[in-house]
Amino acid sequence: QVQLVESGGGLVQAGGSLRLSCTASGRTVSSYAMGWFRQAPGKEREFVGCIMSNGLTTYYADSLKGRFTISRDNAKNTVYLQMNSLKPEDTAVYFCSVGRTSYGGRRSEDYGYWGQGTQVTVSS
Repeated sequence: QVQLVESGGGLVQAGGSLRLSCTASGRTVSSYAMGWFRQAPGKEREFVGCIMSNGLTTYYADSLKGRFTISRDNAKNTVYLQMNSLKPEDTAVYFCSVGRTSYGGRRSEDYGYWGQGTQVTVSS
């Protein structure tokens, strides 16, 4: 069993930055991809990005490319989401997740464990 705890969310003005962290406990996740998703009020959960187990390969939702960056520190069992140039439409609860494979995916079904989420609110 894996427990995931996200942190770093909060209120930020448009154009600002936030860095989310997600730490896993219970077992090492270094062999698995790690993903970030988000869910805005009244909307479905959507894919944000993923980092493969090698820590080198990342991919993102097309709409977020260039503003968001995912990294990981396998020694700390932690994954990060750096968010820059934030917009009000980025307001959502952000979730991290452990992939079922080393390469992850863009669907929720590609991930087996989920954190409780952290709220990010971007004011205009």
